[in-house]
Amino acid sequence: MKKMPRIMFVVLLSLSFLYSFPAEAAKPFKVPSSVASISKENTYPNASQDQPLLQPSELTAELFKTTDVPIENTHLIKMLNESSISGTPLAVGYRATIFLGRWALSYDSNETVANWEYKKVNTNHIDNRGGNKTAIGKYVQKQQVKVSGGLTAKVPNPEDVKTLMMQKAIQKTKLPLAFDTVIGAGTKRDQSYHVSPKKAASLHAYAPAINEKGKVTYGEVYLVLKGNKRKLVVKNVTSQGIGAWIPVQDHLTFGFQGMN
Repeated sequence: MKKMPRIMFVVLLSLSFLYSFPAEAAKPFKVPSSVASISKENTYPNASQDQPLLQPSELTAELFKTTDVPIENTHLIKMLNESSISGTPLAVGYRATIFLGRWALSYDSNETVANWEYKKVNTNHIDNRGGNKTAIGKYVQKQQVKVSGGLTAKVPNPEDVKTLMMQKAIQKTKLPLAFDTVIGAGTKRDQSYHVSPKKAASLHAYAPAINEKGKVTYGEVYLVLKGNKRKLVVKNVTSQGIGAWIPVQDHLTFGFQGMN
């Protein structure tokens, strides 16, 4: 019986180790217990920011296969979905190049982190320094507060970039995100906070936000028609680093701080 070549033995040994251990699953985005949803209690009806991914039509999907540059911009996809190109045998020798514009084509996320105390929106004081029994306090929003995020730098096509970044951040965090969210005056929660006699405490409420960082890709998009053939050509492709703060809609982080 012939001996197994040393190189082959090493390769097989490496593969055995590779398949002996399952790949580490992606860790879910962890939300602290101090963060609570107020979607039912919020007196201000924030508009839903659900953004289902727009599916390309048959023609759009066919055009996407003709370019190696990824295209995720929903506005460009919608424009292509609403377009039609009729093929005809009489088109032999026909040529046309149509400039569709310079677009923010896609966004690659490098880092997604949360600041659970992005902005303080309310403080309720519970003063029981003169009391002989345990006092009970609850969260009550004193005044309406608007919490806004935004891009951390000026870039071309900022609204498209914000949409691309929010879509990626929602996919990664599974949280309801919006660049603007409002906490209405009079919003309350049933959870109670107890303060002992001769003590005082403050209940702080913060609006959390996601800090998204990555790279946006731009390009000039052309629709090229040649006879019965059609394709997309993307020229002058550039990339730019970008960051954004995106508030978590209808969520608050609560901090209970005691004092003498």
